[in-house]
Amino acid sequence: MTATDMASRPAAPRRRGLLGWTWKETRGFLFVLPWLFGFIVFIAGPFFFSFFLSFTQWRLVGDIKWLGLQNYAQLLSGEDTRFVQSVYNTAYYVIFHVPGVLIISFAVAGLLNRKVRGIAFYRTAFYLPSITTGVATAVLWYWVLQPNGLLNNFLNIILDPLGVQAPNWLGSTTWAMPGLIIMSFWSVGTTMIIYLAGLQGIPQHLYEAAEIDGAGWWGKVRNVTLPMMTPQIFLTLVLAVIGSFQVFTAALIITEGGPADATLFLLLYLYWNGFRFFKMGYASAIAWILFFIILFLTIVQFLTARRWVYYEGERA
Repeated sequence: MTATDMASRPAAPRRRGLLGWTWKETRGFLFVLPWLFGFIVFIAGPFFFSFFLSFTQWRLVGDIKWLGLQNYAQLLSGEDTRFVQSVYNTAYYVIFHVPGVLIISFAVAGLLNRKVRGIAFYRTAFYLPSITTGVATAVLWYWVLQPNGLLNNFLNIILDPLGVQAPNWLGSTTWAMPGLIIMSFWSVGTTMIIYLAGLQGIPQHLYEAAEIDGAGWWGKVRNVTLPMMTPQIFLTLVLAVIGSFQVFTAALIITEGGPADATLFLLLYLYWNGFRFFKMGYASAIAWILFFIILFLTIVQFLTARRWVYYEGERA
């Protein structure tokens, strides 16, 4: 048999197993099987089970009692005043935390986007707090926010001559939430890194053109930096809103939702219902309401992004 005859012969069909898969396909499935198992057992399974539980009454043990929409009706009717308070507290936190984090991160990134000696050290120093565990950060700020803590000792230097007393950050219903918001600005490192990468990607010739047109510092920021940074601002805005609705560790460790529920967040109230009051169905209903709130706000942000987010690659 010549080489030409061998080349013209049709290839032998690949052997297939019971499921009709080739060995290559089977091997690929075996590689992804551990991840698939973990996804089904630890993510997808609890996800759908919590949706089922939100229509029931279950105390972790015993029978599951079907309630229909009763859990949702109780939550949305305003009958549960602590749930209403937790929604208000979470909204309060989001309104002040999100703009604060974006502005501070942007300002820090602008300062670190300079060629000075030791800039790598400064960038590392500003980023390190963002990788500190939430519990360690909460314990640190618990001592900072004490009446005789570091923050009040600093404020007393300024306020004592004016006859004003420094706030009782953790013991006052007025100042507990601002205290947690101030603490949240400690971990701006991740957002700062995103902004820093965006700033370094802005073409230098745009600033030069702005200078030729007579633009000063603010003119270059307003007409060059901000428009070119809108993709990064949009990304960090979406992530900040999602993350701020899920604040939990600080309130649990520092204030435990107090004083007088002044720092009772939605996620903390969900945790209480599930693992303190053992109302798993009710806690699941809170989780799904929180999910739909975040989903709605995320969709709104994506729909409005077309009006203000500028992508350089989309230019005609």
